[in-house]
Amino acid sequence: MGAGPAGIYAADILDKSDADVTIDLFERMPAPFGLIRYGVAPDHPRIKGIVTALHKVLDKPNIRLLGNVDYGTDLKLDDLRQFYDAVIFSTGAMADRALDIPGIDLDGSYGAADFVSWYDGHPDVPRTWPLNATSVAVLGVGNVALDVARILAKTADELLSTDIPDNVYQGLKASPVTDVHVFGRRGPAQAKFTPLELRELDHSPNVEVIVNPEDIEFDEGSIAALRASKQIDMVVKTLQEWAIRDQGDRPKRLHLHFLHSPCEIVGEDGKVTGLRTERTELTGDGNVRGTGEFHDWDVQAVYRAVGYLSSHLPEIPFDHTTGTVPNTAGRVLDIDEEQVPGVYVTGWIKRGPVGLIGHTKGDAAETIASLLADADSLTAPAVEDPDAILGFLTERGVPFTTWEGWGKLDAHEKSLGVPHGRERVKVVERDEMTRISRG
Repeated sequence: MGAGPAGIYAADILDKSDADVTIDLFERMPAPFGLIRYGVAPDHPRIKGIVTALHKVLDKPNIRLLGNVDYGTDLKLDDLRQFYDAVIFSTGAMADRALDIPGIDLDGSYGAADFVSWYDGHPDVPRTWPLNATSVAVLGVGNVALDVARILAKTADELLSTDIPDNVYQGLKASPVTDVHVFGRRGPAQAKFTPLELRELDHSPNVEVIVNPEDIEFDEGSIAALRASKQIDMVVKTLQEWAIRDQGDRPKRLHLHFLHSPCEIVGEDGKVTGLRTERTELTGDGNVRGTGEFHDWDVQAVYRAVGYLSSHLPEIPFDHTTGTVPNTAGRVLDIDEEQVPGVYVTGWIKRGPVGLIGHTKGDAAETIASLLADADSLTAPAVEDPDAILGFLTERGVPFTTWEGWGKLDAHEKSLGVPHGRERVKVVERDEMTRISRG
């Protein structure tokens, strides 16, 4: 269940094993590729290029895509057990992790995941986004925070070479934002950026990246992290270079702040009017403590990018604290920590929303190894005809899409881009995606 990278990698590894298998990949969206289509910023063509490798997997004759099928609504676990020896859930994470500070519910306080879904043309979010702030705060120092900050700061015309839908282009073009502030409560050595994504911030001819030299501080824990990780060292060197350079005159500014812990979103008449942070100091081990020194920032919108959270799947055990399904090496465990027969997990629903897309390959390999080890003990399905599931979905009135249907939608989106010299223009509406896919 789930035709994003995690599910597709699992299908590929299983297909390459010695087992005699046929694999159906169910996907809630009418189109495949999950996070790559609906979670990666449109100006990341390098990551989007992973689709090429995933495309080769879905081309395999033993792997079948069944899109526009919602687990829990269109079918449930007992339904799946009628047709399959085993079920692997790879549903990812698309909700925002909560941040418990005063003012978080004010108008103008948003979750990053919702904004990402909007600019990536997700069909289940509104077509418009309230872009009326001139100064914006982004809370968090991971790659998602950078994506949100970069999309907010860039001009809409810079994104015209990407696949953004027209409604997103029009929304960003009307945005009055001039300053975007990104806040991290710890130091630069504790930032979760990857070096390439960080350097991309400085590529826009319209965005000046600004780092306060006072925020570049290190303790023993920070120095140890720098010595232990080439990636952290590269991130810090980039930040140091930006901190000491002269500020340029590009029309928009993207400020990176460290050692500032958000403690309150300030509001008036129910709307965001500012952000209050507490200055922190490093404690020697890479952690921080508050100093009692507070700063007020004049912002009219706040985006929290403090992590994603997976959603609870019906009939499947779930740990609401970690946002994962309890498991051992991908084998799902019930409340008594006993294995649930024939049910497995991989990807973010298994380990939480951490790591890069490529890390899901290791997850998938472990889960498939568990599945293959259990093969002899799995209960055979009541219905052995592999096409029976198609009749089941049709009888239930589910307008499912297929891999062949994706080819039609893919060609249609590319044709929409031709008149504008663009690679593609993404179709947003679910009904339209389904109609095109189903011919």
